[in-house]
Parts: sequence; C-alpha cells; structure tokens
Amino acid sequence: MSTGVIIALIVIVAAVVVVAAAVTLLARRPQGGRRLRRRFGPEYDRTVARHDGDARAAERDLAERVERHGALRERPLEPADRERYAARWTAAQERFVDAPREAVAEADQLLGELAGVRGFPDGGRYEEQVAALSVHHGQHVHGYRRVHRAASARTGGTPERQADTEEMREAMIEARALFEDLLTPPRQATARPEPSPSPSSDGRGGHLPWAFTRRHAKGS
Repeated sequence: MSTGVIIALIVIVAAVVVVAAAVTLLARRPQGGRRLRRRFGPEYDRTVARHDGDARAAERDLAERVERHGALRERPLEPADRERYAARWTAAQERFVDAPREAVAEADQLLGELAGVRGFPDGGRYEEQVAALSVHHGQHVHGYRRVHRAASARTGGTPERQADTEEMREAMIEARALFEDLLTPPRQATARPEPSPSPSSDGRGGHLPWAFTRRHAKGS
C-alpha cells in the first residue's frame, strides 16, 4: 500500500472521528438544555440573557448551581410558624397602602428570613441564597430579585434612582408567589393531620390576600 493511500486513509479516519464527536456533542447539548429549562423555567431565559445570549455559558452557570445546591432539602415549617409568617406578609401588604417603601423593605427581609428558615443559605448571603432558590424555585425566584432591588433603591439618592410606587407594587405581587412556595410543606415531608386553615392565612389552601390595588396605593 502506497504512502499516499495510507495518508488518505488516516485523514478519512480522523475526519470520521471528528464528525462523530461533533454529532455526539450536538446530541447531548439539547438534552441537557431541555433538562435545565424544565428545572429552572423562566430563570433559564433570564440567565441566557445575562450571558448576552450565550446558551452554553448560561447552561454552565445553571449546572454549577445545581451541583452546589441541588442536594438541598427544604426544612418543614411548623403550622404555627407558617401562620406567623403568613400574618407578617399580610401586614406588609396592608402597610403598602400608606408606606410602600417600608412595606417593600419588610417583604424583602421576610423573604430572606423565611428562605433561611427553610434551609437555604442565610439572607445575609443574598446572592448565594438567590442562586440556591433558583435551583428549587426557578419559576418564582425573580420576584425576590425584584423586591430586593426595589428595597435597595429606597435609599438610592435622587428620586430618579428610586423605585416608583407602581414598580414596587408589581415587585410585591411577583414576590408573593415565591413567598407562597416557601410556605408550602416540602414534598418529602410527611405532614401530620392538622385543621384546615382559612385561605386568608395560609400559603397552601389559597392565595394570600392582596391588600391594595393600583388605585389604592398612595404615592411614595
């Protein structure tokens, strides 16, 4: 067999190997992407946007979060604690009517505290807490981001830098979904029988009441 034929065979074999590797990578990547999309929901698209549309970089980011926080098991709440947190959230909602900025700050603090009680990183480590929450509550974690951003802006100097009342109202509404998730008993927990609470004080039997509408909230 001539040297030319041997070289041609080597080139062909190398090309086949490269093509096979490329096909394998392409076959694997969408599957991983689909799994991450299912797990993170809207958080997947937000992460892609934060990476300027680079889906691979976003998926590496999300996969690292799963590796760090995927094994976390949420601690259950006692019924009395659940009612206490629900009452505090309702009070914050009602306070929004007269003091929206203070109400948003209270909601932000309450979400961080409740997440810590449920077993997520402490609220003092906000970024790490949000990363962990996104792994287990990807559908609703953005509401926490919005209310935290609005709470941080309340001392932001000029009025232009501060969140307006409508923005804060929307942040509170979106954050409520995560709050209700965190009030819900974890799936792996065996719940003991307990009296059925009224929908107005529980995050499970119905939505927590929203104490204001757009026309009721006073300007800040």
